[in-house]
Amino acid sequence: MSDADDPTEGVADVTGLYREFGDERLPPSQTKTEKFPVLSKSGTPDWDPDEWEFRVTGAVDEALTFDWDEFRELPTVTQRQDFHCVTGWSKLDVEFTGVTFPELADLAGVHARAEHVMFYALDDYTTDLPLEDCMREEVLFTWEYDGEPLPRKHGGPLRVVTPHKYAYKGAKWVTGVEFLTESQRGYWEKRGYSRTADPWKEDRYS
Repeated sequence: MSDADDPTEGVADVTGLYREFGDERLPPSQTKTEKFPVLSKSGTPDWDPDEWEFRVTGAVDEALTFDWDEFRELPTVTQRQDFHCVTGWSKLDVEFTGVTFPELADLAGVHARAEHVMFYALDDYTTDLPLEDCMREEVLFTWEYDGEPLPRKHGGPLRVVTPHKYAYKGAKWVTGVEFLTESQRGYWEKRGYSRTADPWKEDRYS
């Protein structure tokens, strides 16, 4: 088979990131699954591709707004990642295609005083992460899953994936980010979930 026929050509394998956090690829108390269960706070929201916008605001040099076509024209990567749900299951070797968080941050020009990032979504979901946890190439705004458009039930048209955190830190149906100068609690953090969400430390709840 030639490289042109190789489906893995151009896919960056980042599944080894677990070595930064623990000795085992599968975090403690997680169960490996071949399925991709569907979980959300309130069902799948509607979206209109003609009206959809993605906004970058807060402590940046330039606030940005993209429509759906403009966002997908940004530099794109495909990565093989692992996906860890706070409810106890993990799906390994998932391929996501999208834009890295650092790419978007570089375009906006993040101020030195920015320390956290709030993610916003179509269903009014929010979640917060320290900026240093976002400024990783593995944090993707993804619209493609295993070579196909990201299903609506899994966060399509666009979701965030955070393979070094439990997946509730990766907002489905994401519509924007705000760079913050101090931490704020998002939807699940206000309801007692961990603000750090480290799967290898089992940081599930505050």
